[in-house]
Amino acid sequence: MSIPLHPHGVFCAALTPLDAELAPDHARFVAHCRYLLSEGCDGIALLGTTGEANSFSVAERTALLEAVVRDGIASNRLLPGTGVAALSDTVALTRHALSVGVDTVVMLPPFYYRGVTDDGVYASYSEVVQRLGDARLKIVLYHIPQMSMQPISHALIERLRAAYPATFVGIKDSSGDFANMTAMVERFPGFSVLTGADPLLLPLLRKGGAGCITATSNLVARDLAHVYRHFGKGDDDADLAAAQARIVKARELVSRFSQMASLKALVAERTGHPGWQRLRPPLESLPASYLKELLANAGANAAAVA
Repeated sequence: MSIPLHPHGVFCAALTPLDAELAPDHARFVAHCRYLLSEGCDGIALLGTTGEANSFSVAERTALLEAVVRDGIASNRLLPGTGVAALSDTVALTRHALSVGVDTVVMLPPFYYRGVTDDGVYASYSEVVQRLGDARLKIVLYHIPQMSMQPISHALIERLRAAYPATFVGIKDSSGDFANMTAMVERFPGFSVLTGADPLLLPLLRKGGAGCITATSNLVARDLAHVYRHFGKGDDDADLAAAQARIVKARELVSRFSQMASLKALVAERTGHPGWQRLRPPLESLPASYLKELLANAGANAAAVA
């Protein structure tokens, strides 16, 4: 009997809309979350890289999570990011998530310092678990070495799972390294391996992966959900092939220029709210020439699949 994977499905690495003061816009964010769920997402991975989480304070992050829970979105559909550079802030963010009924979080390793060993990273994760002392807690590790400069090795995963088997339940792999993802699926039965790259959802599911936490699901959640629910069909299935093709095209579209700025521009176009284009400095919105090209290419893509 196969071991059930938690979490599993399609989770959107949700963008964070900002108001005129460049603070998180709670009402617009909640509306976006509801839209994503209506499009087929199994849950929302808020306050991650795509959500500009590292540009927000602890207070801003906790307030946004509270707004989502207060609006009635089920806590078991939320995967907030709680890993930051400071150990005490990681503990505070994770404790807050548990306090509002959210038991599964996505946790970056401690970053900034270079040359940190697996022993150091293990000590940091272990300290979080020990300080919280809460059996409800489930942690999805976050492997994004191109940003954090701190990889999550297989040896580290093995060690964490041996010490805390009920706590470290999965990993989001945003490295783009498919071989690394499949190796984790094979080495760690019952461990939820989720890709951060939209086009890899289909091949990873076929290897036993658990799903995805992706940025482009802000645009193509319905197609990702279709792939998740029908991945067992062959490549000759027309609907599955069409959904996969749209996912690839969307990922390529938003990867030509700054990904977060491109995603926000396209959500602004869909919703008719230009405020969606705001990013908190040092991140910047697209220059006018890039925006014009992005929207033209988006229109061409839409026409091609209509």
